[in-house]
Amino acid sequence: MRETVTQNAPMSVDMIVLDDAEAVGRRAGELLAEVARGGGHVALSGGTTPELAHERAAELQPDWSRVELWWSDERCVPPDDERSNYAMAKRTLLDRLQTQPAGVHRIRGELDAEAAAAEYHAALRGVRLRLNVLGIGPDGHTASLFPDAPGLHERERLAIAAEPGLDPRVTRVTMTPPMLASADCVLFLVTGEDKADAVKRAFEGPPDDSTPASMVRSREGETIAVLDRPAASLLASI
Repeated sequence: MRETVTQNAPMSVDMIVLDDAEAVGRRAGELLAEVARGGGHVALSGGTTPELAHERAAELQPDWSRVELWWSDERCVPPDDERSNYAMAKRTLLDRLQTQPAGVHRIRGELDAEAAAAEYHAALRGVRLRLNVLGIGPDGHTASLFPDAPGLHERERLAIAAEPGLDPRVTRVTMTPPMLASADCVLFLVTGEDKADAVKRAFEGPPDDSTPASMVRSREGETIAVLDRPAASLLASI
């Protein structure tokens, strides 16, 4: 397996480029398992890229009793709906663990979006994330912060309701930029050639509302991007 590691100057992102999506999943799973051993607050995201990471993390570290688990965003659907980020994590991570996390703080997507966001905001007060796992969409969104959304400039709330910017077209609840940036480590996992333009804008361009991922960096810790080669194919530094 070939690996390229670079540090990008704009807003300090350490980038790890691996051959393919499977390698990204394995590496991310190793990072998740390491954090689970040490314990702390961990935020997960949705999408297909984290699935292998969850499975690998459960295999390497089946005891998550020292972890408090959160989600960066959620679709406003019931927890057993196939579109639910919680449902994906339950299937790929929680159901595979020998010892469950000390706390599983899901966003209650079955509620009205504003009510769910208010509840999550209250729960997040005082929480310092050790690890925040995020993805990037082809449009440059991260969590449920979509291009040019007003929530990109929210500075008081820790969680807000958000309108969808792409399918599935259901209302969301998302952590806000201040909460996303509060993590000791912000970890972006990105695979696929369809993300290449968004990756370039997120990691080589200036912070911009048109690419929300460009605006999310750990405020006091480190930001790492683990990419496969197709996703990194337009980066000048690779």
